[in-house]
Amino acid sequence: MKPAVVRPQALRDQQGEVRHHRQAGGTRVAVRVTKATNAALDQIELDPGIGTPTLGKRLGIPGLRTWRVSKFPLLWCYLEFGEHLDVVRLLGQSQDITAILGDDFASN
Repeated sequence: MKPAVVRPQALRDQQGEVRHHRQAGGTRVAVRVTKATNAALDQIELDPGIGTPTLGKRLGIPGLRTWRVSKFPLLWCYLEFGEHLDVVRLLGQSQDITAILGDDFASN
């Protein structure tokens, strides 16, 4: 197991998704989003290689993997390091993920 170190922007992404789903579908849906995103993070910690490297390869970001949140169109984006996972973002599949991550990594 590798602990996930969630970047502040990824936490803001998660909070924004919870807020959005609360406004759109009510408290029950917001709770489901919270549980689903946390469960997906738990899965990544238990098996870091579970995520797909396809997007990272396409963007030229070595080691970037994505893992879909069950029952929601959301992706956790993360990098695996020796002792931890660097969780970069939580993005909606309808967002321009390529542009967002390209901008995030261009500024690093």
